[in-house]
Amino acid sequence: MRKLMNKDEAFTGLEAAIVLIAFVVVAAVFSYVVLGAGFFTTQKSQEVVYTGVSQASSSMEILGDVYGIDEDNDDAIEDIQFTVGLSAGGSSIDFTKVVITWSTATEVEIIPANTTLINGTGDPAANTWVINDIRPTTSTGDALLESNEQFTLKVNLNTGHELASNEKFNLEIKPSTGAALGIKRTGPAKVDKVNLLY
Repeated sequence: MRKLMNKDEAFTGLEAAIVLIAFVVVAAVFSYVVLGAGFFTTQKSQEVVYTGVSQASSSMEILGDVYGIDEDNDDAIEDIQFTVGLSAGGSSIDFTKVVITWSTATEVEIIPANTTLINGTGDPAANTWVINDIRPTTSTGDALLESNEQFTLKVNLNTGHELASNEKFNLEIKPSTGAALGIKRTGPAKVDKVNLLY
């Protein structure tokens, strides 16, 4: 006669379903974590690219010529005058936070802003710079360079450090954000009252 034996080793359909559901839940959680990390990384890399582009491209450009002015008629240039505006697509620049650096072959000097930053009446104090003119005249008249505005800047060189004949210089305008705008020119062979600098 045959003997019936009771064995519990069989794998039922219910147990298989439970194991399958557990695997699916673990895989879903893992994929959610991986996708979240991927989205976060993509967002951070996008921010880095935008920041890099804004820092690398200068928002300003020189409009017109750069002039050297001999205020004292002593055959040396005391003032540098030029006009700046925003380049195409450039963001506004707050000139209360701009730093101007003057350098020649023998010196490097930071030139601070004049006490009265917007001074349409004339010359800045010694060894300072000023916004001499704002165009168009219908603009807001503040120190924020915006689209379609032009600022004429006048930089007074430190006494004893005037620009001599044939002397090369670099004038660097550094906004708080974005790349600096460098102006590299050479003093004229003969210094007149007003000189066009190349």
